[in-house]
Amino acid sequence: MNGDTGDFLLVDKPMDWTSFDVVAKIRNTYSAAGFHRKVGHCGTLDPRATGLLILATGKKTKQISGLEALDKVYEGAIKLGAMTESHDTETPEYGACDVRHLGIEEIKSAAAALEGRHMQKPPMHSAVWHKGKRLYELARKGQHVAERKAREICVNSFTVLSVDLPFIHFRMDVSKGAYVRVLAHDFGQSLGVGGYLASLRRMAIGEFSIFDAKSIPDTVEIILRGAKDSVR
Repeated sequence: MNGDTGDFLLVDKPMDWTSFDVVAKIRNTYSAAGFHRKVGHCGTLDPRATGLLILATGKKTKQISGLEALDKVYEGAIKLGAMTESHDTETPEYGACDVRHLGIEEIKSAAAALEGRHMQKPPMHSAVWHKGKRLYELARKGQHVAERKAREICVNSFTVLSVDLPFIHFRMDVSKGAYVRVLAHDFGQSLGVGGYLASLRRMAIGEFSIFDAKSIPDTVEIILRGAKDSVR
């Protein structure tokens, strides 16, 4: 734990924690250990997603924008034959239909067609700001903002790992700002049956890997142990 320059902490974010929940937990841990340290994250993960979250502390927070710009790799599952308003499991399904007619080659072709550069609107259930409010705050009140600003994103690769209808399991490498659940929705639409993101796990951010990440309890223990060692 470097008190002068700060640290990068690789955390495996659990299901139903927001990225800010993780930041607050680690910041409070530093405070409890007697350190008042800045803590920020390098790229939001949705509450329903798990996986790699990079936290920057101390002076390392100045490097957050550089890490946010890195490409990201995800693995997950898309459920075909139904949709949700949030494009993931946060909201109920609607529009159920049969998907038994879909073939593996047709599914793989639809995935390949989404590779490359696109203009993508952020979903209503996202943390993007609109007139001083988060879009998800407006969505939960039943409000819809049509004039959401589209951003250019790049899908470097969209690989179908396995097909177990109505689920397809995938690995996706995308640029900064890409919403995988929007791509899941678009994927289902392109197949004519609808779809939504059933699960998502972030595996990598640039050269940083989930296999080097620690759980939140382990991260807390490392911080507290480091604080004890520093006063010995």
